Amino acid sequence: MITSMANTQMKKINKLKKQIHARRQEGLFVVEGWKMVSEALSHGLVANLFVREQERESYESRLCEAGCQAIPKDIPVAFAADSVFRQLSDTVAPQGILAVVRMPRYDREKIVQAQAGGIYEQAKLLVLENIQDPGNMGTILRTAEGAGISGIVLGKGCVDLFNPKVVRATMGSLFRVPYYFCGDIIFEVAALKERGFTFYAAHLQGEKAYCEPDYQGRLGILIGNEANGLSAELSALADVKVKIPMEGRLESLNAAISAALFAYEVHRKAPDR
Repeated sequence: MITSMANTQMKKINKLKKQIHARRQEGLFVVEGWKMVSEALSHGLVANLFVREQERESYESRLCEAGCQAIPKDIPVAFAADSVFRQLSDTVAPQGILAVVRMPRYDREKIVQAQAGGIYEQAKLLVLENIQDPGNMGTILRTAEGAGISGIVLGKGCVDLFNPKVVRATMGSLFRVPYYFCGDIIFEVAALKERGFTFYAAHLQGEKAYCEPDYQGRLGILIGNEANGLSAELSALADVKVKIPMEGRLESLNAAISAALFAYEVHRKAPDR
């Protein structure tokens, strides 16, 4: 049983939780809780499993209750003292289970061709520029899943998708929503436009309400930074600029709320919906 944070495995977990460089170098991140670990197991992504000593006899049944069909026999399982879990956990009351997980990988071409298991025949993307807040990022992933969005495109200025706060905020959607990263969001959007994508953006210069376009065909919704919105360069690439109605003295909405409004409007306009 692991009884100290000086243990090599505990040091590795701590490093993965705190350092983006370590996560990217290893291609690993950490998830906590019965539901999230169950999701990771169900997707075949768990590298190592860590269980609180008190859960030794019950952890398999609890994971099954959380939705995991079976725990592969080749996954190393280690047991740790409650005091260790309390030091590792980001929550006040640790559930007693965590896992080191391999990052999901998706093929860009399958996403833009709508071959990644979405509900649409033609790709519907959320394109994120400089989204910095972990809660917003997690909420956007959850919303994307709920609205059936085909995939998410993340520019290099976005918060790390595997930041523990983002992971927790996704509530498991991280394992179910296709995504890919791009080094240059301007170049990527321009390239997608050449392939027939239409891009929509909420903008003060928009002449139509966001609910007026038909949102048919291949499309992308541009979502910008929480404080500054879309950059001028990315706004210039939008084919359609629309307004989100604002009452009172508001000038803009939270990025996750804006993404939700667009995503569900796309869903509402989908054929046979």
